[in-house]
Amino acid sequence: MKKSLVWGVVLMIFLPINHLLAWEGMPMPKLRVEGRYLKDSTGHIVNLHGFAQTYSPWFNERNTKWNNYDVEGCLSYNQGIIDGILEAGWKMNFVRLHMDPYWSNTPGCTGRYEGEECFSETRFVKYLDEVFVPMAEYAVSKGLYVVMRPPGVSPENIEIGGVYQEYLLKVWDIVAQHPKLKSNPNIMFELANEPIHILGPDGTYGSGTQGHFDNLKTYFQAIVDTIRASADNILWIPGLGYQSQYSGYAVNPIEGDNIGYAVHVYPGWFNSGNGYEPFQRGWNEQVQPVADFAPVMVTEMDWAPEKYNSSWGKDITGTAGGDGFGANFKKITDECGNVSWLLFTSPDLLDDFTGVAPAAGEAYTFLNDPEACPWPLFHWFQEYAQEYDFEGAAADYLALTDLIVENGETLTVMTSSSTSLTVNAAFADGHIENISSVAEYSIDNPEIIQVLRGRIHAFKDGEASIVISYTGPGGNKMQETVHVTTTTFPLTNEVFNPDIWENGTFDETSHTLITGQYGFGGWYYSNGVDLSEYKYLVVKVGNINSCGFSFRLYDENSYWTKPSMYDVDNSGLLVVKLNEMYKDGTNIKMDPSHIYYVGFWSYGACPLVIDEIYLTNNDNYSNPTGINDFFKVDSKPEFVDVYTITGARLRSKVKRTEATKGLPEGVYIVGREKVIVVGKH
Repeated sequence: MKKSLVWGVVLMIFLPINHLLAWEGMPMPKLRVEGRYLKDSTGHIVNLHGFAQTYSPWFNERNTKWNNYDVEGCLSYNQGIIDGILEAGWKMNFVRLHMDPYWSNTPGCTGRYEGEECFSETRFVKYLDEVFVPMAEYAVSKGLYVVMRPPGVSPENIEIGGVYQEYLLKVWDIVAQHPKLKSNPNIMFELANEPIHILGPDGTYGSGTQGHFDNLKTYFQAIVDTIRASADNILWIPGLGYQSQYSGYAVNPIEGDNIGYAVHVYPGWFNSGNGYEPFQRGWNEQVQPVADFAPVMVTEMDWAPEKYNSSWGKDITGTAGGDGFGANFKKITDECGNVSWLLFTSPDLLDDFTGVAPAAGEAYTFLNDPEACPWPLFHWFQEYAQEYDFEGAAADYLALTDLIVENGETLTVMTSSSTSLTVNAAFADGHIENISSVAEYSIDNPEIIQVLRGRIHAFKDGEASIVISYTGPGGNKMQETVHVTTTTFPLTNEVFNPDIWENGTFDETSHTLITGQYGFGGWYYSNGVDLSEYKYLVVKVGNINSCGFSFRLYDENSYWTKPSMYDVDNSGLLVVKLNEMYKDGTNIKMDPSHIYYVGFWSYGACPLVIDEIYLTNNDNYSNPTGINDFFKVDSKPEFVDVYTITGARLRSKVKRTEATKGLPEGVYIVGREKVIVVGKH
């Protein structure tokens, strides 16, 4: 969602013992990033909830409050809004502060207002001192942590070494060296607003491949390093796709301390607006990969019925686990456990909030309609809020008592994918922490799976055991063992998606799929699954097909491309010869080395019982019985670092099969081996 400003209000999600309240003169402990959490100086987990302000006449009630670069008018109005929001009873503890380009642009400039073209370093330095720093200091005096974002928004296309990166480097170098901002424990930095596409190593602008994410990591790592030369403030890193895409950071994250990721969430993003389960799957695909190892801050989010014309997002609160956006957003972020968030609506509206419901017969308004964001959020914040213990962490808070693996100690993971390994540490006072990203892992079959930053990466069909070790802050160590089965086609609710097109259902116990009308359900492989080592894909069904079911495979990352199609007849057996697949209605051969969708289409309303689905090289189509029937064992580690021949690291912890993709011709060191790249790779 492209826009020039961030305004908003605050949202909070806390574990019961970890809440902060905002009040004038509130003690504000120094925060730090530890594993996947924000923590205070005594070790308590902290999730922040806030609102947003921008400082320009247009975004301060449409030029009605001050203008003409009136510093005193700007400060008086915006400080008054902070006072009014807190006096209205909102329980908030951070503000997102937009250093709006109104102050840093050269007056009369006709270039791009939102970024670098009209930027004046002299004006930025002047008004950093006169507007942005005084507003940050005022917010802190009211018990609010501050997240500063740079002037304007990213252009549609960015590139390493480009004009916009140079602009961001200049802005953050100035900010990080400011004596009142550098290493200020109450002030954090969000490095950019809504990048969309970046120039990838293949020469294309995009956002969907690991190569594009590798370049994004390089792009923002340079800005992080520039800030770190002066300051240790907590940094929030944006993703691509208007801050909606993050999965590539799980393979190649930003390096350094005090790093989190800044996400935007609106109705319709991450499959939201279609009920809870599609929303959760979308979150799991794009946000959870970074939430597994770092804290997340949602720096834009709102919703309301369209009739109010007071929100960017158009949806209703709905019911947690059911329809609607707001309640499901709360449920997902609550359960994630390490998400700070705010409400992106105009702060003067929050100042106007009374908490009074409409009288009988009166119409709802944006501020008191339970289906619009302000009303439920005000009351959710009241429920979250409780006194915060500033006396320090008690001994029982630090005493480890148990390790608990979520979903049990026997897991099934889809091959050629990654999934969260959620390991919870229980402590003597009763609180729980997800320690997956900081635990140690020993794996007996590393050719099958590896665990990296709290995620299981599955490479081949097979079985492996993981020994998990964790030493608590009190010094005691515990271990747990998890058995993992990897398969390309898991028949589990966690992985099988009956809603790839239209709303369907899947019963894990009976393996029964019912698609929506003209719907499609099955498996999605975001990075493509390689089936080229196998001859056959075998499907066995257990009932009569009365809804025109067909079995379909796609070798392009879009459901709207031509698949390879096979009728599911009533013989109960379907065999796909993987090297003889053609796109429907064409003589174009399907490539089995990168399959993105596999599943079943039907007219809808009728059940299909999927008895078995498996890959085999046996010419009698029998199910392989052992690991050696699937593949040759290769004990080399699947994640490697990539260096130039002179020793400069290009990529960190990338899949061996992806290590040199997109690199120009040359000689590289890949996992301690010399590799020559010739031609397009």
